[in-house]
Amino acid sequence: MPITTPKELIVTMLSDLRHGTERSATLYDELAKIAQDAEIKEALDAREFVSAQILSKLDECFRLIGEKPVQHNGRLHEILIEDFRTELSEIQSPVARRIFILAKAIRLMHLWVGEYAALIAVVGATGHPAAFLLLESCLADKLAFIERTKRLIREELREMDAVTKSIPQLHASKVRG
Repeated sequence: MPITTPKELIVTMLSDLRHGTERSATLYDELAKIAQDAEIKEALDAREFVSAQILSKLDECFRLIGEKPVQHNGRLHEILIEDFRTELSEIQSPVARRIFILAKAIRLMHLWVGEYAALIAVVGATGHPAAFLLLESCLADKLAFIERTKRLIREELREMDAVTKSIPQLHASKVRG
């Protein structure tokens, strides 16, 4: 579909975000099943719940601008998921797998942050204040998830460091004992 007006651009960008939100809910569910860590699973399950709320906000944006979502090809999301599965299958360490899952979740969130920032700028310039506010709240949710995920990665790294440091101590105590 050729884009000839700012409103058509908004509809296209909003449709992309809506489709991505639907696909990411599936991805978060898959990541949570693979995570094998209660805290990470809980965070991803919560993210899936927030994604459902974001989907409602995006639907409300469509209602506010008097439009409906347009067709989306979704190739980018399919490629990301395929690459994720391939790379994850090669990681053997449980800790490395958990960190990898969290890192990929952050990567996905940064992709959405960029898309929200651009869409918010366009919506703000075209006079849709209610849609602008809803999109800003979606962006805030994405940014909060990034920060929470970074904390989880730091916790995983601290745990891995503690285990690594205890291994020589365990070995030394066995030699002495």
